Amino acid sequence: MDAQHPNAPVLTTSRTPDEDHPQEQPLAGVVHDHVRHTESFTVVGNHLVQHKEMSLLAIGLACYIQSVRQGTSVDIKSLAARFPEGPTRIAAGLRELEKFGYLQRTCTRTSTGRIVTRTVSRNRPGHSRGGAARETAPRRPARRADQEKPPSRKRLPAVPQPSYPAPALLQAAVDVLTGLRRRDPRLLLSATDAEHLAPGVAAWLEREIAPTAVRHALTENLPDEPLIRPAAFLAHRLTAQLPPPPPLRPPVPSAAPEPRHPLQTCDDCDRAFRGPDPGRCRDCRTDRPEGA
Repeated sequence: MDAQHPNAPVLTTSRTPDEDHPQEQPLAGVVHDHVRHTESFTVVGNHLVQHKEMSLLAIGLACYIQSVRQGTSVDIKSLAARFPEGPTRIAAGLRELEKFGYLQRTCTRTSTGRIVTRTVSRNRPGHSRGGAARETAPRRPARRADQEKPPSRKRLPAVPQPSYPAPALLQAAVDVLTGLRRRDPRLLLSATDAEHLAPGVAAWLEREIAPTAVRHALTENLPDEPLIRPAAFLAHRLTAQLPPPPPLRPPVPSAAPEPRHPLQTCDDCDRAFRGPDPGRCRDCRTDRPEGA
């Protein structure tokens, strides 16, 4: 048995350099007053929060998306309901995150045939949890020139743009697009396709075309063959059948204001009243007949 030494000196913990030599706080700029988090926190890299090319909106969206649990809806409609920014600004922020590798959105088809958008958030672009396994895995043989390559997704045609893309107008356009699948299941659109087509529908609504009329124009006389690219088909109709702007309405003339008469002094009671000519006030004219 080892001998105990109750009188042995207690070792003191070493002090950090900052405790031995406290740093002088700057006279200008930010001063950090940090408290160590022990629960409900998210680790975010400085490469994101101090990104030199992304907007502050995109950085904030990335921090929020990285902080939520898996399975949380982070589509444009859900984020617009959560934050004061409208769908247009949120869509632009998500595109920034896709551009710099912090977000990846792909359309997948479920077992029931429904097309959903799968979103993958990456807190460190260029790295993945399965990176080491992929490095040790055997390489696949190079594809021969005569082998068929997977088809690449073509870019959708451009659509008309509204003169003022208000958030409420774009949301109404998205509602029109999401309702097309009730007319024809072949017009089921992904979130990315609806985001691309929404300005085109907004241009119709801006020209005083009712939502029901827009749905009718997009769904009438559909071809009998399968729609390979329904979003491209709708983009063509939105552009080719765009109605003209509504006629200009002349402004309604406002009623002319009543003339303001000068002040007169009543000949009977010496009270001031407004009238075009001198004489008696209203009360004196009522009490006495004009001929008196």
